[in-house]
Amino acid sequence: MNETHEDQAGSTYDVVVLGAGPVGQNVADRARTAGLTVAVVEHELVGGECSYWACVPSKALLRPVIAVANARRVDGARQAVTGALDTARVFARRDHYVTDWDDSGQAKWVKSIGADLFRGHGRIDGPRRVIVTSDQGARRTLTARHAVAVATGSRPQLPDIPGIQEAHPWTNRLGTDSSTVPGRLAIVGGGGVGAEMATLWQGLGSHVTLLARRNLLPRLEPFVGELLAESLSRSGADVRIGRQVTSLTRPDPAGPVTLTLDDGSQVEADEVMFATGRAPNTHDIGLDTVGLTPGSWLDVDTTCLVNGLAGGWLYALGDVNHRALLTHQGKYQARTAGDAIGARAAGSPVDDAAWGDHATTADQHAVPQVFFTDPEAAAVGLTAEQAAGAGFRIKVVDADFNAAQGADLYADDYQGHARMVVDLDREILLGVTFAGPGVSELLHSATVAVAGQVPLKRLRHAIACFPTVSEIWLFLLAAYRRE
Repeated sequence: MNETHEDQAGSTYDVVVLGAGPVGQNVADRARTAGLTVAVVEHELVGGECSYWACVPSKALLRPVIAVANARRVDGARQAVTGALDTARVFARRDHYVTDWDDSGQAKWVKSIGADLFRGHGRIDGPRRVIVTSDQGARRTLTARHAVAVATGSRPQLPDIPGIQEAHPWTNRLGTDSSTVPGRLAIVGGGGVGAEMATLWQGLGSHVTLLARRNLLPRLEPFVGELLAESLSRSGADVRIGRQVTSLTRPDPAGPVTLTLDDGSQVEADEVMFATGRAPNTHDIGLDTVGLTPGSWLDVDTTCLVNGLAGGWLYALGDVNHRALLTHQGKYQARTAGDAIGARAAGSPVDDAAWGDHATTADQHAVPQVFFTDPEAAAVGLTAEQAAGAGFRIKVVDADFNAAQGADLYADDYQGHARMVVDLDREILLGVTFAGPGVSELLHSATVAVAGQVPLKRLRHAIACFPTVSEIWLFLLAAYRRE
């Protein structure tokens, strides 16, 4: 494995990958499987944002919080929960799963697939060429015969608010790698990151104030955010919907921060976290050298080939193409694009029609997403609003989980809701949404139904085992037939 710092010579590969997170690793692996030579460039930790500051640490931290919450929902078990979470052990668990921020294991994996790893900042320098600059300043030129794949991810985007720099705000990185529980934590933003971080830090003992301009988890069905807001409020969090921060003050960097809101009220906290959006890591990778705009999201076709660029050599995968800022979706794109790169390199046909081997069709029709809040939220496909806006003739079918005995046995007084959006012309599912304890494990069945376009007439023959939470399917399908 090359971890080049001093060698000034250039090297030629079939594929050069910028970014060694899960997305970059997947496209590299697929290209190697196709028999292509691959160079992978990474300027931070091999494994990327997901492995060290996002998906993995947040879920490692959230699992104890959710486990205790679920235990408290079951009589006989709740009596065994007699104390607070051991935060030191929770943080130690997180450290274990992020391997103490040591990426040597993932670096070895890159070597194991036969790819070369170059540590340093990669910058495109004209068509099919990348210059890698090491931390020590050494430069090396990599040339790609067939493709350069951009998988550099995204970073937090802070709003332009007076006093924000002086407030030293947390973003998702400090939200997941901190090992101190603030007494009071203000979180700005009610999307996925904000909602999960509110669940986490309230569960670890912080008093959380969650400020959101609109409904929590606003890209999901409205009932999800409503259930989550109620649950967070019951846990002691201060949830304020429809509020915006107009300024921040923090005279002492070690002291409290004061947030002034658009209604004139103020919130004082020991720390403030912003979860208000992401920006693509494309600002310093040399897009200008090939006629693209630095800092832009990259527009791609169904194979993730960048549109509007001559030569068919630049691919954009994962967050940078802005289709779905989700690790699993980026990995799906990477696998698909890697196969397409291999086919094009071999001169083989490219199957880029809808649901073809080289088409990322699920990006438009069947994106699954889970939020490990309390209650959990899980959805795939279109919401009712999105489906109606796209011109489909739909029926919206709702069911409460408390109708299913399996849910009742899972948690006493189970509180949850489910919705499916039906395309009436084809009688298939366009989208499914669940909110409730443990619903993350229901989502793949819904994803198969949506991606597979399973007719409802056939889906009713997929029997849900008794007594499980998945019995909710029986009630959804029964409600559809009755209406």
